[in-house]
Amino acid sequence: QVQLVESGGGLVQAGGSLRLSCAASRRTFSNYAMGWFRQAPGKEREFVAAIRWSGSSTYYADSVKGRFTISRDGAKSTVYLQMNSLKPEDTAVYYCAAVLDVIATRFRDYREYDSWGQGTQVTVSS
Repeated sequence: QVQLVESGGGLVQAGGSLRLSCAASRRTFSNYAMGWFRQAPGKEREFVAAIRWSGSSTYYADSVKGRFTISRDGAKSTVYLQMNSLKPEDTAVYYCAAVLDVIATRFRDYREYDSWGQGTQVTVSS
């Protein structure tokens, strides 16, 4: 497993932008597929975006496609989520997650991931 620490959440007006960061503890960061999930009060955890170990493949939920971009920096062992054109319905706690890329197949399923960060709150006001 790998330890993950998210940062970058906050309060922003609708239409604004935020960039979330997730720093990983292990030097084998490049072996891991990384995902972002979110959970709003009273709702189930939902998939937002994921990126394979090489960065060559990315996946997005339909609700964020075209607005959010996931990327990774191997030198910094960090994955990012750039969020643009934010909407009030994007309000949630955002979680970073990791799974060994070689064993992962369901990148959109939170049950696939075995390492999680503590979460960071994103609030979008209307």
